Amino acid sequence: MKIVISIFCIILALPAISQLKSEENGRSENIHQPKYCLFYDNHTMPAIPDVGKNFDVEAFTDRIKDCGVDYLTFHARCNLGMAYYDTKLGIKHPSLEYDLFGQLADACKRKGITLTAYLNGGISSAEGVQHRDWTTLYFDGREYREPRFTPYVRTMCYNSPYRDHLVAMVEEIAQNYPVSGFFIDCLQNFPCVCPICLKEMKEKGIDWTNREEVVKFSGFSALRLAKDIYDAATAINPNLLIYHNNPGYEEQAEFSTYFEVECLPAGAWGYEYLPVLSHYVRTLGDMPVLNMTGRFYDWGDFGGLRPEPALKSELLYGLANGMRPNVGGHFHPRGDLNNAVFDRIEKIYKELQTMEPWFDNAKNVTEIAIVYPKSIQNIRGDRQLKSAVRMLSELNHQFDVVTTFSDWSKYKVLVIPDGITFNEEVTRRVKEHLAAGKAVISSGSSGLDAEKTRFALEKEWGLTYEGENDFDPAYFTVGENFNSHLPDMPLSLYASGINVEPLPGTEVEAYLIKPYFNRHWDGEYAFYYTPPDQVTEKPALTVNGNVAHFSHRIFSGYGDKASVELRTVFSNVLDNYLSRPLFKSDDLPSFARAFVTEQPGRKMVHLLSYVPEKRGHTEMIEEPIELHNVKISLRNDGTRPKRVYLAPEKKSLPFKQVDDYIEVTVPKCKGYSLVVFESK
Repeated sequence: MKIVISIFCIILALPAISQLKSEENGRSENIHQPKYCLFYDNHTMPAIPDVGKNFDVEAFTDRIKDCGVDYLTFHARCNLGMAYYDTKLGIKHPSLEYDLFGQLADACKRKGITLTAYLNGGISSAEGVQHRDWTTLYFDGREYREPRFTPYVRTMCYNSPYRDHLVAMVEEIAQNYPVSGFFIDCLQNFPCVCPICLKEMKEKGIDWTNREEVVKFSGFSALRLAKDIYDAATAINPNLLIYHNNPGYEEQAEFSTYFEVECLPAGAWGYEYLPVLSHYVRTLGDMPVLNMTGRFYDWGDFGGLRPEPALKSELLYGLANGMRPNVGGHFHPRGDLNNAVFDRIEKIYKELQTMEPWFDNAKNVTEIAIVYPKSIQNIRGDRQLKSAVRMLSELNHQFDVVTTFSDWSKYKVLVIPDGITFNEEVTRRVKEHLAAGKAVISSGSSGLDAEKTRFALEKEWGLTYEGENDFDPAYFTVGENFNSHLPDMPLSLYASGINVEPLPGTEVEAYLIKPYFNRHWDGEYAFYYTPPDQVTEKPALTVNGNVAHFSHRIFSGYGDKASVELRTVFSNVLDNYLSRPLFKSDDLPSFARAFVTEQPGRKMVHLLSYVPEKRGHTEMIEEPIELHNVKISLRNDGTRPKRVYLAPEKKSLPFKQVDDYIEVTVPKCKGYSLVVFESK
């Protein structure tokens, strides 16, 4: 297993040098910077009899141009294995009588639209039918997935001859068509124990009977293929935009030139996914980041057109966080022009483009980091991270989500939520942060060493670890230093926690309250009603200098029950360490969001006021929420603005300086307001 670990360490270490290498080869200077984008799914069954029959490439690209779109992703080969160009290597769709992709590429070139070619890397059903030895072999000996009604019924082995075939198709397109990039989809870690994979795993000492290790090897194989694609494509054109969907952002940073965040809130992602990724991806460097939502309610939905406020709110959220708009849609295989979809996108994009001077190359200003040194690529089920992001967002703080990939030195406060154990690198970084006089707020088992035997920085935390706490449920009471706006009563924690013993000098600011008895079944009664009994001497919140620690996993608790009291006590602690936050407002409701960005000579405050509502199984935004007379305060950081106004109309707003803040009142915010503080 040592060999396995070393292999994966090599792959995972590649991103650490990616930014340096990117600067050395100058790739970012010449790569197109997408502004307003469209992404077309075109997964077409072989049985469709009339592919491209009604496609008017001039009308199609004219409508795209009318929307102000400068960047289009379109399928050269879909997950059914069907190619839409004159390929000598792949399987052209049997009913397509001309070079559809070629005509599109020519029209895009003439009209100044950058075209990226889509190929599915992990799924190619028709090619898998022809070449069964190219598909994955599962542990039970089957090639097909169950249930079989899924596009993933047949997946491709990255170590079979399919690998060279896919690379060759990329080269074929790059050599023969005026494309500016490649989007390689579904490079997922499908486990495979075919003879080819088995041979390499045995050579590398990998336990091929262990599913977890086989999945890791598949992830390694996907990254290796991604690098091969990058090398082959950039050897032909070094200025291509290349992104591989599904491998981790950090893991592929060495061989990608832009990132996409694929998120359809009405689908499986929900409205908690984009906030996490938007605060994270921007910490990975200066590559373009696209915010891909969809016009439909779910992938594979040809008949859905979501409301304008829903699409606009998601794109505005991305723009306020440095991401460029990208709307996904389905291309009708016959080529029918769907004007209703274009009308909606055109209306939204034209409105967004009126504010482009304030979006272009704007950078977010942040002072807090949520530390999460784990994989962030697939976080749909991770309540602690989602909850931490939500809590800080509701409190209007300006923050990033960071791993050890990025620099932490600029942040004033590190928030380490619930279950982040410390390896050597995290320990070193946190120690440097504290040595610089900055603060840390942690919760639950965060701060423990990797073996969970003790706090990695026991002296700095001022605590000894005494194991998991067994109160079920656990209550707490907060002392006068941090009880502002809290009710005077025992409060529930709604999550599990640990027992800690304070060292000399550590202040206990909140205590645990035990229940009369834990929840259980005794054979006669369900002990369901478990009220608080006595205050214990067990700490619920401790403060040792610049380290505050909650014994229980308050972010998981907030994720489960949305306890306003948990958010309040966290806010009280954060205020103790960050008494002068960059942005303040007592008027914004908790559902509103505020982001601060900057360009040379000015700062911008983006106010968003949209509320997703759960309707059945779908989260929906149908209309914006209108706010009136919202007073906001922006810390001036030594620069007094000459003018404050609303963009894009440049309507001046009266403002005044109070202490270190510029105060201004926004008369009306109908879903979104962009307030500009201009100093030049």
